[in-house]
Amino acid sequence: MQITLINRTNSPCEAYLPFFRKIAASAENILKISSDCELSVTFVRSRTIHTINRDYRGIDRPTDVISFAINDNRFKGETAEEAKDLGDIFINIDYAKKQAEQYGHSLKREVGFLFTHGMLHCLGYDHMKPKDEKEMFALQDQILDPIISRKK
Repeated sequence: MQITLINRTNSPCEAYLPFFRKIAASAENILKISSDCELSVTFVRSRTIHTINRDYRGIDRPTDVISFAINDNRFKGETAEEAKDLGDIFINIDYAKKQAEQYGHSLKREVGFLFTHGMLHCLGYDHMKPKDEKEMFALQDQILDPIISRKK
């Protein structure tokens, strides 16, 4: 999977790119998806994700991760190149730091979890119904746990 990383923070988030590639390779293997897919990941702060959440989801508060899956908006005449694009993930580094501390694991684990969660949304998974939540959360664990421990 080709991953484009954009850092809109003053944190050294570019260092996560090799980690994201490992997670993507795990997902490709487990989910049997093509390795020529593309995904964009943007690191932002709470203020920015709050605006995105309010403007695009109608929820007036910050959150940890937001995904915009391209497959939700596929159209008949798109090219093969366009079909490779899975979507965009926005990760709130401020929330990632807080949640890592709250859950008692490393920041790297939390950022990896948020990336995996967003990637699965871009691949069409959701957690709106209990059955779907169980499937998506099990996949998150299956993809991420072999790569990084839940412990600090």
